[in-house]
This record gives sequence, C-alpha cells and structure tokens, in this order.
Amino acid sequence: MADAAVSQNIVTSFWETSGPFGKFLMVILAIMSLYSWYVMILKVLDQKALRNYATAAEKDFWAASSLQDGVNRLKGGDDNAFRGLASDGIQSLDHHERNKGRLTENIDLHDWISSHLQRRVDLITNDLASGMSVLASVGATAPFVGLLGTVVGILNALRAIALSGQASLDKVAGPVGEALIMTAIGLGVAIPAVLGFNWMTRRNKSLIERVNYFAHDLHQALLSGARVPAAKAAPAAAVKK
Repeated sequence: MADAAVSQNIVTSFWETSGPFGKFLMVILAIMSLYSWYVMILKVLDQKALRNYATAAEKDFWAASSLQDGVNRLKGGDDNAFRGLASDGIQSLDHHERNKGRLTENIDLHDWISSHLQRRVDLITNDLASGMSVLASVGATAPFVGLLGTVVGILNALRAIALSGQASLDKVAGPVGEALIMTAIGLGVAIPAVLGFNWMTRRNKSLIERVNYFAHDLHQALLSGARVPAAKAAPAAAVKK
C-alpha cells in the first residue's frame, strides 16, 4: 500500500510539474493502455466463444444423421462460425447440383466447394486477427512514447533548476526521478500488450487449425456423402519393413 501511494504521488507530482506536451504524452499512454486492455478482453471472449463452438461442432455435427441436421444442431446463429461454414458448404453443393448444365462445364465440384469453404475460412481467420495489430502497435510504440516523455520531463526539470540557480543533488534528483516515471509508465503499457499479443497469437493458431480440420472433413463429406475417417498411423515395425 505504501509503495502504491508513493508511486501515485510521483505520478501526480510529475503531472503537476510537466508542461502541456508531457501531459499530452501521459494521456496518449493512458488511451493506449485502456484500448489494448479493451482489445484483449474482447479477443479472449471471442476466442472462448469460438472454442465452445468448435467443441460443439466436433461433437454434435458429425453425430447427426445428415449434414443439414448437423447444421440445425449447431447453436449460435450467425455468430457460430462453424454453423456458417457448414451452411456455406451445403449451399454451394446444392447450387452446383441445380446448375449442372452450366457450372460443370467450367467448374469442377471439388473446386467449387473448395472455393466456398476457403472463403469462409479466410473470413474466420480475418476475424480472429482483427485487433491484433493494435496490440502489436502498442507494444512497439509505448516504450518510445514513455521515453519521449522522460526526455521532455528531464529538459523541463533542468530548465527549472537552471532558472532557480540551485544545482545541488537534492534539487536535481527529485525532478529527474519524476521524469523517469514516464519510461516506467511506457513499459507498463507495452509489456501487457506484448504478452497478450503472443498469447492470443498462439490461441488463434490453435483455433484456426480446428477450423481448417472441420472444413477439410466437411469438404470430404460433401463430396463423398459421409465423413472420411482420419487414417491411423502405421506401426513402427510395419514402417521399417
């Protein structure tokens, strides 16, 4: 509690003694911090929802008697990316079947379904990546914004000391130490953004893999009429032979 009170007093003192530009930089850092935390919270909620949809799709969709019945089992409406992926695949198959005379002459069923599924996968990937650039930008620029505030604060402190004519250590250490708090604030803004970016990137990669696996199995089911089970790895002894 005492350390927090001291830090608050230092920040308050720096705010009171800094000029308009220093105050502007502190406001910028505050906005960057709030926005990055806002993005991280939203991304965590989005990733959690998509993971739940993925688990439900892997469990309920393939247990249905038909692909359309599997779509009906998936909850969430338009927010469920797996429901949208399955619906697009079924619609693309139906459209190709209804227009056999015109489409099959130029576009093979395999390519037609693949293009529709890939487009939906790309949309899901883009949704997962949205906001990540904010975290990357905050993590890369916040330390430099804090460093700039420190430089400006030190210059103001030295100018005030020069005008007062007192250059003793006790007169220099206080203002310069208060200016250095800007570097700490910049790092405090950047570090959570960088850690959040790396953590969410790994989670996005795992979710995209699950989306791709589902799209691959759905593509096979649309072409063959049933899900093709994954091939089991051959025993080591059989491989050596």
